Amino acid sequence: MAGSAVATLSGAATTTAHAAVPASPGVTYRNTLVEQRADPHIHKHTDGYYYFTATVPAYDRIVLRRATTIQGLSSAPETTVWTKHASGAMGSHIWAPELHFVDGRWYVYFAAGDARDVWRIRPYVLECAAANPVTGTWTEKGRIALPLDTFSLDATTFAVNGTRYLAWAQNDPAVGAGTNLYLARMSDPWTITGAPVMLSRPTASWETAGGQTVNEGPAVIQRGGKVFMTFSASATDANYCMGMLTASASADLMRASSWTKSAGPVFASNAATGQYGPGHNQFTVSEDGKSDILVYHDRGYRDISGDPLDDPNRRTRVQKIYWKADGTPDFGIPVADGATPVRLSSYNFPDRFIRHWEFRARTDADVSPLADSQFRVVTGLAGAGTVSLESANFPGHFLRHRNFEVWVEKNDGTAVFRGDASWSARPGLADSAGVSYESSNFPGRYIRHFDQLLRVQALSTATDRADATFFTQ
Repeated sequence: MAGSAVATLSGAATTTAHAAVPASPGVTYRNTLVEQRADPHIHKHTDGYYYFTATVPAYDRIVLRRATTIQGLSSAPETTVWTKHASGAMGSHIWAPELHFVDGRWYVYFAAGDARDVWRIRPYVLECAAANPVTGTWTEKGRIALPLDTFSLDATTFAVNGTRYLAWAQNDPAVGAGTNLYLARMSDPWTITGAPVMLSRPTASWETAGGQTVNEGPAVIQRGGKVFMTFSASATDANYCMGMLTASASADLMRASSWTKSAGPVFASNAATGQYGPGHNQFTVSEDGKSDILVYHDRGYRDISGDPLDDPNRRTRVQKIYWKADGTPDFGIPVADGATPVRLSSYNFPDRFIRHWEFRARTDADVSPLADSQFRVVTGLAGAGTVSLESANFPGHFLRHRNFEVWVEKNDGTAVFRGDASWSARPGLADSAGVSYESSNFPGRYIRHFDQLLRVQALSTATDRADATFFTQ
């Protein structure tokens, strides 16, 4: 099991200086969020509601849901707010709607084909002035006029330092086959101004897999003076993945040289968790506003019969984004179905997280890959009110103690394993806002770090109790 370089500081030899709960506490959602909804977009609005839209399998309409929680979107009623035209433009292939609130009005950006030519796909905009976009009246603002009248889709809008931009994907025959990413300034929510710039074209193997040259589905998140634009690449099967462009918020975003492309995908299929073709993402925030949330679609199987666009089973999923020490997002892996995992940071070394390294459990900072430090809190294998901590990237493997050392090992089905891998979650022994894990089969012994390795020990000092306290992130 891969991981970062081993640090040297001992948890047992230091005083407890941690005094506050992490700024980005753990949040847990249950995947899949919405079945058969591709290209998802979730907007958290100031009215306390989350609004959801996505591509429907029939490609024939735009739907909205709203709920006061992200999880609530799973069961929220769905309303059709617009239906494709019976003929002509906007008469086919209604794809990738996004809901944005700009200058006091709601806008839906979407792609549509022509009933007479279904692949004549262009970007369009709807507008709603009502407070509630689900029940309000929508009017067509028409097609976004792009200088090049070619296959174009996946328009999204964002603002940086007071300037509003439109990003989208488009084919330029002069550049070659497939789609590239473009950026332009906007004069109003449905009009671009000035000449667009091409930010990225698919040239790397991870952008051209499956016989498709694709950069599409741009999405923007900003943090720490940087602008991150994720995008989707390759064919829309198991090869589909996410890349990322990065720019300084103070740079001229209309210069392609201001943006740096990731060397490889930042989010990709994962056979261990059974998730394939993750992509076409967007971003939202958690209910408490403290955590950034990745919204995306994928499939729960690798093999697809026929054209992937004819397969209706892309589904909406969500999971928390973590941020690296250098200020860049770490998306980890598409996690397994069910409850999303969390990370456990040390109370007295808050930059260190419980992780596995060659199956041994320890605490480290700057964990890479991220999933080595992610665990799903599930019903204890021993039952009776206990919990077990399941590895995110090795499903079926759990934190268990063996000879009072903590390891990540596969459940062998025995009663001994169930007892060794089950814990009573207690309020943090050094801070009740945290959590401490007491062994279910050796009461009075807790998981604690010592020389960074995790052990199960009886505790007697303040340092012991600090070493046995963790915050969920």
